[in-house]
Parts: sequence; structure tokens; C-alpha cells
Amino acid sequence: MATLHTKEIQKVKNLYLNAQCSAREIAEILGCSIDAVYYAMRQNNVVRRKPSLNSKIRFARKPLSYTLKKIRSKRDEALKIAGVMLYWAEGYKTEKSGGIDFANSDAEMQKIFIRFLRSICGADEKRIRVYLYTHHESKQAMQIAYWSKILRIHSSQFTKPYIKQDTGLDKKDKMPYGLVHIRYSDKKLLRQILVWIDEYKKI
Repeated sequence: MATLHTKEIQKVKNLYLNAQCSAREIAEILGCSIDAVYYAMRQNNVVRRKPSLNSKIRFARKPLSYTLKKIRSKRDEALKIAGVMLYWAEGYKTEKSGGIDFANSDAEMQKIFIRFLRSICGADEKRIRVYLYTHHESKQAMQIAYWSKILRIHSSQFTKPYIKQDTGLDKKDKMPYGLVHIRYSDKKLLRQILVWIDEYKKI
């Protein structure tokens, strides 16, 4: 195993503790093996991080996929409040989910929420996905076309729909266009919305 010079051993300590680089990243920076990095850490009595802490560091480093808008008008403030309140009521709020997931069959609610994502959150349009939940197997194409027009989202951004079988006619009549989930795969944006929800709880 190739060993590191004294200055490089000290650099390993700084990179690991201060810059919070991983052992693999340090090895790439110094052009050495991962074993040499771990050896240098032992020489410095540097305790290796737990995997859970490494995961948090990697998560924190991930670039944002969205750009929050500065609220400059009463209209923007109203839209922000509406979007946050809708998510508080109908969104998936557990961080175990992959990100934003807002479900409803009401077209007006969905129109407001998608405006909130676009205008207030500055979401990346390409990352928005729509998941259709329907009781009408024969009408799913029509329903996707309906929601695509309502939400101004291309049908290619709709994932495979879920078709509920053996359901009474009452359910079908109540949701003629099905129910859709608007999804956005960024946990950081989910956390931001949860922070806003907590702020409104204190009003």
C-alpha cells in the first residue's frame, strides 16, 4: 500500500473533518488509494463517520432543482399561502417519500397547486410528473388528455396510471376524470414546504 507524506496526511484530516469529503473523494484529490486515506486517518486518530451522517452530507451537497421566488406582491403572497395550505391538507408530508406528492380530483385545486410549484417554488418543469388514479380503464386516455390540458403538462410526463378494479358506479360517477398526483422528486423542496407549513401553524 502506498503511503502518504506528512503534509498529505494532515491534508487528509482537513479534507475529511473540515471539507467533509468522503474517503473516495480524498483519494481522487490526492491521487492515492482509499486504503492510504484510511491509514492516514488512523495516523491522525480521525474517527470515521457513520453511514447515516455520510448520507446527510451527500444530501446537503445536492444542488437545488428549483429557485424560490421572492414574494413582491399580494398576489404572489396569496398564491404561496394557497399552495402551502393545499399541501398541508392534501399532500404527502412524510420525508420517506421521494419528494412532493399532491393528490386530488378537483381540477381547480390542482391548477392552483401547479401554479404554486411553477411560480412560487420555481420548480424545474422537466421534473414534474403526474400519476393518474382511475376507476375507468377504458377512459384513461381521455382522462390523461383532460389533465394534460388542465395542468399544461405534456402527456409524456404522466407515469403509468393505477386502475382500480371492481368499484361501484358511485365512485366512478364522483371522479369522472379520475384523481391525479402531482409529483416532484426533490426532498429539499418538500422540506421547504414543510418549513412553510410550520411557520403558518404559528400564526
